[in-house]
Amino acid sequence: MKDIKKFQLTASMMCANYGNLEKEVQDLEAGGIDSFHIDIMDGRYVPNFAMSLNDMAYIASATKKPLDVHLMVEHPNNNIEIFLSKLRRGDTVYIHPEAEYHPSTTLQKIINAGITPGIAINPGTSVETVMEMLVIVEKVLVMSVNPGNAGQMYLPYVGKKIPKLISLKQERDFEIWWDGACGADKIISYAPMGVDGFVLGTTLLFGKGRPYGDVLTDIRKLKFD
Repeated sequence: MKDIKKFQLTASMMCANYGNLEKEVQDLEAGGIDSFHIDIMDGRYVPNFAMSLNDMAYIASATKKPLDVHLMVEHPNNNIEIFLSKLRRGDTVYIHPEAEYHPSTTLQKIINAGITPGIAINPGTSVETVMEMLVIVEKVLVMSVNPGNAGQMYLPYVGKKIPKLISLKQERDFEIWWDGACGADKIISYAPMGVDGFVLGTTLLFGKGRPYGDVLTDIRKLKFD
């Protein structure tokens, strides 16, 4: 069995039970989740509305675990300070380069606030088009589905980006995270290659009728031959 560096797991909170969000956060934290993934959608950059600023702020107040904030919004630079003011050191904010005229300006605001800067790469976005930003960011979120809705079909050509990013990550010092259609097969395939973390939604974590701790324990016990 291969010796795999410990990978991280973050819970996609747009998939959580909003009838009792406090209990969801508590149960996930007690179960051993590493962080909470917050998808903010504006109905413009993506054809859906998801979590809100207030949802993000509540979860930040309810846990000491890091937040992974994924801004799927047009021109995040216009309102980025509102989000940054409610986050803490150790939290991450991802932006989509295509959503901004000058993404490096927005990333610099994130850095100046003491928040971890990241970019999200859509399935149709090539690694070559974000090369310059890989010098600035600390995390790269690889989208394996088109952003906007949970439970979408996996786009298999996305996996070809991983070796390209792996070849660049040590030189440029960033983490690689996988988001979308994340089943056990994706973790088994990409954790050994060097992917650092995985966003867990309905495929593996939510709606399974089992305690989150049991599900997360099973994921961490996956065998890598």
